[in-house]
Amino acid sequence: MTRATADPVRPSRLAVAAAGTLLTLAACAGPEPTEAPAQQPTEPTTEQPAPQAISAEGTLAPPEQATNAFTYDPALAPVGARLSVEAEESDGSTEVELEVDGLLPDRGYAVHAHARPCGPTGQAAGPHYQNEVDPAATPEQASADPAFANPRNEIWLDLTTDAEGDGEARSEVPFVFTDRAPASIVVHEAEATATAAGEAGAAGGRVACVDVPFA
Repeated sequence: MTRATADPVRPSRLAVAAAGTLLTLAACAGPEPTEAPAQQPTEPTTEQPAPQAISAEGTLAPPEQATNAFTYDPALAPVGARLSVEAEESDGSTEVELEVDGLLPDRGYAVHAHARPCGPTGQAAGPHYQNEVDPAATPEQASADPAFANPRNEIWLDLTTDAEGDGEARSEVPFVFTDRAPASIVVHEAEATATAAGEAGAAGGRVACVDVPFA
C-alpha cells in the first residue's frame, strides 16, 4: 500500500493564516507617531492709532447772519466767499490745508489758527494758537516774540489769491493737539505775517473767521 506524503513546496494552512494575521496587524498599527513641533512664541503686536482727520468749511456771512463763517470787513472778505480747512495728525505732526474761493483777486492775506471759536467780532477768536505758550503774552498784549510767534509754534496759512480770488496754503507743524487745540482760522487784513522781534505774528485787523473743530 502506498503512503501519502505532504507536498514540500506548499505551506501549511496554519502558516499562511499566521502570516496574514501579522500583515493585518502591521497595517492597522500605522506609522510611528511623531511629536508635534513646538509652537513658536509670537511677538505681541501694537496697533497704531489711525491718523485723526479734521475738516470744516463755511460761506462768509455778516455776523448777524453767520453760523460758522463770519466776515467782519466785506470790502476785503466779501459775503459769499468760501473757506475750507482740512487737518490731519500723523507721527507727531499736524498738517493743515486752507482753500479760499471768492476773496479779492491777486491779493495776499495773512491767516492763522486762533485759540477760540469765531464770534460776532473778530476779537472773539482770541489770540493765535501756540503749541508752547509765550509766558510774556497777556490778553491785552499778544505774543510778539519770534521764539514763540513763528510758523513752527503757531499755524500760519498766509496765501495769495489768483485772478479769481481763489487761493490755498499748507502748513505742517511738529506737534499734535492734546488737551489744548485751536478752534478757528482767522483771515487778517495784512498781506503777510510780520516776523521781526517785537512785532512777530502781527497781521493787522481780522477780516474773516471760520470755525474748525480741531478738538
